[in-house]
Amino acid sequence: MTNDRERSDRMTASVSEPTPMPDLSEKQLEEVHNIFQVFLKKRNLRQTPERFVVLDAIYAMDDHVDADELYIRLKQKGNRVSRATVYNTLDLLLECDLVVRHQFGKNQAKYERAYSYWQHDHLICLDCNAVMEFCDPRIQSIQEMVAEIYQFEIKSHALNLYGHCRRENCPNREKAHVGAEKAAVKS
Repeated sequence: MTNDRERSDRMTASVSEPTPMPDLSEKQLEEVHNIFQVFLKKRNLRQTPERFVVLDAIYAMDDHVDADELYIRLKQKGNRVSRATVYNTLDLLLECDLVVRHQFGKNQAKYERAYSYWQHDHLICLDCNAVMEFCDPRIQSIQEMVAEIYQFEIKSHALNLYGHCRRENCPNREKAHVGAEKAAVKS
């Protein structure tokens, strides 16, 4: 029988450390642009520079971003793009599978690039709203086994784990714990 310590060590060893998505090669970025161009052309939509600025910004990031954050980042970099263009372009990028949208709890939807994307799952801190990615090959194995048992073709999955991070640098950790202590004292 395995003890909890051994089980914990095995889990830690098999779960990769959070790492940013790898940068795409020049050729892969070219392919992303090509996919988007073909998509727009098929729908008789204009291939505007602003749409490609949004696409390039998403692919230059290695974090999850909501539409308003993306808009602000683009404006700070001096890009002339409207908030409506950001929202509309994100919808188009979702439609052509170049972007993935995540809804983490009650927060605004977050986006991340999807081309050359590896399956990963998320830990979401309820105190600071930090989103940490992790990948555990056992989840993929379970997914494949379930698909085989139920004769089901799985296109994607989402696993989001919510909790309180124990990181010392969590900006809201102290506020959350003080608030919880005050609530406990009142009851």
